[in-house]
Amino acid sequence: MGTGFSGEVATYYARHRRGYPPEVIDAVVGAFGLDDGDTVVDLGCGTGQLSLPLAARVGAVVGVDPEPDMLALARRAALDAGATNAAWLLGADTDLPVLGRLLGDGAVGALSVAVAIHFMDREALFRAARPLLRPGGGIVVITNGDPLWWQDAEWSQTLRGCLEGLLGHPVTATCQTDAAGRRRNRDALAAAGYRVVESSVEYAAPLTVHDMVGGVFSAMSAHLLPPPPERAAFTAEVRDALGGREAVTERVHVSLQFGLPG
Repeated sequence: MGTGFSGEVATYYARHRRGYPPEVIDAVVGAFGLDDGDTVVDLGCGTGQLSLPLAARVGAVVGVDPEPDMLALARRAALDAGATNAAWLLGADTDLPVLGRLLGDGAVGALSVAVAIHFMDREALFRAARPLLRPGGGIVVITNGDPLWWQDAEWSQTLRGCLEGLLGHPVTATCQTDAAGRRRNRDALAAAGYRVVESSVEYAAPLTVHDMVGGVFSAMSAHLLPPPPERAAFTAEVRDALGGREAVTERVHVSLQFGLPG
């Protein structure tokens, strides 16, 4: 599950990726009946956007990620938030069986994967998770809708045009957050013996040019990140292409796919 999201990319991730509104956390807690006696494993936790709000609702959260720089920022955010019930482990989806042996069978209320499932072997992961889950526990796969450069909005098309100019080739990546990617999640969960329930949370929120551009840079591998002068020029280009606007309105679609006991 190596991602290449290190160095400055991790910093962009922490600063510019959206967190999750209370409705998303409520849905996860409600689906599995989580409380302060539960442990949640947040696999591919990044800089803690999902881990930390979950930590406020359960007994403990174990954030797992293959990037040390991501974990360092997650740990710092936890300290700033006073979240003393979060632990941060360097690891990948392939390490889940070992983590299970450390925690013990039936020790986990939920396994969450937020905007990271496309880096993982779904089928193997969902099978490996079953022994860890307590009765009534399960898996939640969360995606945040289409990427910033692939949404059905004029500002997104403008951003994609600028991004294609920066990269020198068409941009078609969906990060498997589209319908086809969600179908892969659903099929893999069902094949592993889970009952699949889906829901979504939609809301509108302002998106500044800096967050728009920062979100793009947060999705790049570190070796592809342009040097600082080119980043500043790209930001100015996007702003100019948007007619000088400093912010637009994004319609955010958070998809939740629950794998519940069969």
